[in-house]
Amino acid sequence: MVIGTIIGASIFVQPSLVSGAVPSLSGMLLVWAAAGVLTLIGALVTAELASAFPGTGGVYVFLRESYSPAVGFLWCWAMFWSMHTGIIAAIATVCARYVGFFVPLGDTGVRIVAIGAILLLSGVNYAGVRYGTAVQTTFTIIKVAAVVLIVAAGFAAPRATMPVADPSGSALVPSLRAFVTATVAGLFAFGGWHMVTYTGDETVDARRTIPRALLIGTLAVTVSYIAVNAAYLAVLSPAAVASSNRVAADFADRVMRSGGAAAMSALVVLSTLGAMTGIILTGPRVYLAAAHDGLLFRWIGDIHPRYGTPHHAIALQAVWASILVATGTYRTLFTRVVYTEWIFFGLMAAGVFVLRQRAGYSPAYRAWGYPALPLVFIVSTGFIVFNQLVSDPIESATGLLIVLAGLPIYYLRTARLNSRTATHADH
Repeated sequence: MVIGTIIGASIFVQPSLVSGAVPSLSGMLLVWAAAGVLTLIGALVTAELASAFPGTGGVYVFLRESYSPAVGFLWCWAMFWSMHTGIIAAIATVCARYVGFFVPLGDTGVRIVAIGAILLLSGVNYAGVRYGTAVQTTFTIIKVAAVVLIVAAGFAAPRATMPVADPSGSALVPSLRAFVTATVAGLFAFGGWHMVTYTGDETVDARRTIPRALLIGTLAVTVSYIAVNAAYLAVLSPAAVASSNRVAADFADRVMRSGGAAAMSALVVLSTLGAMTGIILTGPRVYLAAAHDGLLFRWIGDIHPRYGTPHHAIALQAVWASILVATGTYRTLFTRVVYTEWIFFGLMAAGVFVLRQRAGYSPAYRAWGYPALPLVFIVSTGFIVFNQLVSDPIESATGLLIVLAGLPIYYLRTARLNSRTATHADH
């Protein structure tokens, strides 16, 4: 699940954001390594929290236990309205666009195919977690096999004769700002590593399995990303990678000649379907946990009597993600709010310091490198958020307001719960 959720379309479609900011071979590989190391540190922290709180809900539970139910609710709120459903809508749209390589689709056709993919995979996950994980495993195996083939083809092909820096004379050693910008772009390609924590109650021996999945999964993806980019750069020049928005297709065209674009389009379709399966599976578990805490309507947390899945939550997620695709509003919502995910990640890492001071906190696994590595992660999340605020202050502020809009809803909900509790106590 970790590998399949992280490896979506980005590594096959658009590493140009990294190569455009850092136009040297060594610089690009260093950026991917740095993004992988930061993701691994985040996984180490998350593994400790998952071993302490192995139930359903993941990040929502970690924030709730570290700070308050209000902070956990804001994560859940942002997930449903934009972060989680937004990425489902975005990946579904990418999938549909690449289906359009084989079957001509206009804008309406792309939206219909994207919504169809969301509904189909939601139906699979509705029918049972075993079906969802089986589909996820199948697509992940295909993706990993494709990564291996790309790496093998890249290093077997004739080497590119281009210089390791672009012809504009850019420095081989990037500026700090360029390196940070490129690393932020790389980190977004690692997105989704935390989602495995949402499924604790449906995981065998979750206190051990989830930490292992986080560590092995993030390490495997880091090695894969570095290897794939090295393969790209063995065939294409850094300048060619920087200017391409479909680098894997360009790579395939160079290696395979005719048929390369079709092969890569098929790979992107399969890869996006695999990533969507994991994302669709995990999100409803957070809504289930919040509903059981009374912060959402109780019926949202209902478990299907036959399939054993949070069927109402899955259906709601599918409907809202489909609406975002149909209206195209996911682009605005997602780009506005996605950076706020890193505010929560920073809070989650800081939560380890809070929890370790409490009596009764007994994780089965303790994060390696504490306190230095969690501090590095917290500072890094600060850089990401600050970089976004400086780059686009209006959109960033709007996104933060969308998240904070959940606070009045939280207090209205808790006031209603307290009122019910007081009424029952009187009786």
